[in-house]
Amino acid sequence: MRIGFISTRFQGTDGVSLEASKWAKVLEKDLGHECFWFAGKLDTPEKKSLLCTEAFFGEEDVISLNEKLFEPNTCISDEIRSSIVEMETYLQGSLENFVSSFSLDLVIPQNVLAIPMHVPMGLAVTNLIDKGFPTIAHHHDFYWERERFLAGCAKEYLDKAFPPPLKNKFEHVVINSAANRSLKNRLDIESTIIPNVFDFENPPQTSDGYGDDFKEEFDIDQNDIMILQPTRVVPRKGIELSIELCSKIQDKIDKNICLVVSHLYGDEGIEYYDNLVQLADRASINVVWAGDRVGETRGFDKDGRKIYKLWDIYPIADFVTYPSLYEGFGNALLETFYFSKPVLVNRYQVYKDDIEPHGFKVLSIDGRITDEVVNQTIELLSNDEMANEWTKHNYKLCIEKFSYNVLRSSLEETLLRIFD
Repeated sequence: MRIGFISTRFQGTDGVSLEASKWAKVLEKDLGHECFWFAGKLDTPEKKSLLCTEAFFGEEDVISLNEKLFEPNTCISDEIRSSIVEMETYLQGSLENFVSSFSLDLVIPQNVLAIPMHVPMGLAVTNLIDKGFPTIAHHHDFYWERERFLAGCAKEYLDKAFPPPLKNKFEHVVINSAANRSLKNRLDIESTIIPNVFDFENPPQTSDGYGDDFKEEFDIDQNDIMILQPTRVVPRKGIELSIELCSKIQDKIDKNICLVVSHLYGDEGIEYYDNLVQLADRASINVVWAGDRVGETRGFDKDGRKIYKLWDIYPIADFVTYPSLYEGFGNALLETFYFSKPVLVNRYQVYKDDIEPHGFKVLSIDGRITDEVVNQTIELLSNDEMANEWTKHNYKLCIEKFSYNVLRSSLEETLLRIFD
């Protein structure tokens, strides 16, 4: 079949783009289909893509419209309705062109029918598939999980398209059991759970040495214990817990601790970052804020400094912290298992529901760093045999539960239901 992926963006390392690329890889290489791409930003194969800049949620007109739609205590106006109709009509035409140009048999909207970053886009996709065009809607997070989308005057549009209550040749796919339950309870819509996955059938290749000078570049002593926080600097990542852990370990051992935070603070503001810097200074912990030197591709910045990929850093880390307060799934945790690193996890809800029950060996906390977990971390850092046993156990579990083989089987079953 010829399958079209649809979203506002397929570019970079955001969760939606990453999971869509994994789905496409399995659909093409394992199941023999051909995949095509539609979005407002793309780094997909040009000959198999249709770029529509108006589909990107970061367009100025889209941002302005969203501000009006989700401003508290507002009512919908004729101006807002007119803007939505105009954008929706244009995008629907572009989508119809996408379907006809590539003679598509099935479309896979990626999160564009779940989170209303671009309301006219969701409406246009709904109009496209409303007459029974075969569809797998892959939902990563719903609007009711974000407080900012619960205010304003957009309810009639949210009810129509986020997600649409369609059933004819339409499959809803979610990434965790909580989303499965909420979709059923809120809208009486059944869905299939397909977790995020990694290519665990193919372990990481031996390092090519590109990241061997990372410690030197950031003045990290070779004898220091390097702990990696592989996330952006946003409040829900719980980085203050990582700093506290490092501080308490530092008080009990002779070696120096260095915490490496891999990404920048992004679009959620600098206040949290500033607070963390002050916290680390008070705790006398060496934190390397590496975000401006970690990118999607290797290379050099404008000052000639080396740019690393996150996958260059995992192999040289001694330990990983993942103290998130909330995650839709937890790609960085799967990456940690993929690179066979011991890890501390804050037991966020999806972890408790969908990952922990499988029996992974991790150090876990419930929102606070206890003396017990500090001692356990020290023991794990000093006991290579235990660390190897834990990471091998975790990798084997991931092959069974979160591998491409799991995705392959789930997609086959979903396609059979649509085309039965």
